[in-house]
Amino acid sequence: MTDVMHSLAYQHGKPSATGRLKAQPEHFFVSETLDFIPAGHGEHFLVRIRKIGENTKYVANELAKACGVKSRDVSWAGLKDRHAVTEQWFSVHLPGQDDPDLTEFVDTHEGVDAILETTRHDKKLRPGDLIGNRFSLVITDFSGDAAIDARLGNIRDKGVPNYFGSQRFGRNGNNVVSAREWGQDKFRVRDKSKRSFYLSAARSYMFNQVLSARIEQGMTHTPMRGDMLIDNTEHLKLVLDTDKATELLEKGHWLISGPMTGDNALPTEADARKFEQNIIDQEPDLLAVIRSNRMRHDRRALMLFPQEMEWTCEKDTLTVSFSLPAGSFATAVMREVIEESMDEEFDAHSDQ
Repeated sequence: MTDVMHSLAYQHGKPSATGRLKAQPEHFFVSETLDFIPAGHGEHFLVRIRKIGENTKYVANELAKACGVKSRDVSWAGLKDRHAVTEQWFSVHLPGQDDPDLTEFVDTHEGVDAILETTRHDKKLRPGDLIGNRFSLVITDFSGDAAIDARLGNIRDKGVPNYFGSQRFGRNGNNVVSAREWGQDKFRVRDKSKRSFYLSAARSYMFNQVLSARIEQGMTHTPMRGDMLIDNTEHLKLVLDTDKATELLEKGHWLISGPMTGDNALPTEADARKFEQNIIDQEPDLLAVIRSNRMRHDRRALMLFPQEMEWTCEKDTLTVSFSLPAGSFATAVMREVIEESMDEEFDAHSDQ
């Protein structure tokens, strides 16, 4: 992990097991699930590609060439990094044209393993069109004991901190460093993609800090007065009565949320607002960037619950599979499983 992640608290205590994740691209598999059923007709050609060792933008550009269109005519719902096996959807704007033959595209691109599915849709893919991702991760050089089964069971049943992963912050956390310097007026950022990266890093960093502090206080499942609860449709509910809020949390339909800081006031009240504001105020330079760019405040669940979680352990190899909602990170799960040795570009799920 980078230093940005190193200091964050663990929900289940720091893991004693060790291992190597992503020793090979085949050890990190991720498959997208769209949040809609394609219409089967329309101007947009949808293609599901299995790629190995290639990043999203490269494949998109090469797909555009194969379809005889410009790069801007190809879109996707979520970025996936290069060092992984990913099954990912792309859309190509092809009004009035037949579906292209992609045989040569596959044959001439080593990293494009297969075309898994094609269809048509009446809209292009956009960020946010994913409902989630299915992961299958292989940890090699695994060293653990019989307690790993109990730990994985706790992760499945009690969840993990919904941290933003290290890739959100750039190599060695450099996006956070740059965001602070931007907030100090050391330079101006005109490039739109850099602005997006720095703003995203600033907000994500402060969310992680608030979440880590809640863990240290044992308050990830215990509501404060003035907390904001969030459900899986991102509806929010203000906590006026902590006993009633606890009942809602126990039923599993609501989770406590943390701040994705904006230029407006925190929507929390009372104890929760004081708690969050004290942490956010420790980053005046990041706040300056967020406020000067008029970012809108949002909320994110503090806890993440892997679905359909399964695992097997054979000798020095641990294999873990699970599904996560869009916008969450496999790193958040694996950070609670092992103390890991990994490459700098780690997670195959990146939504920057």
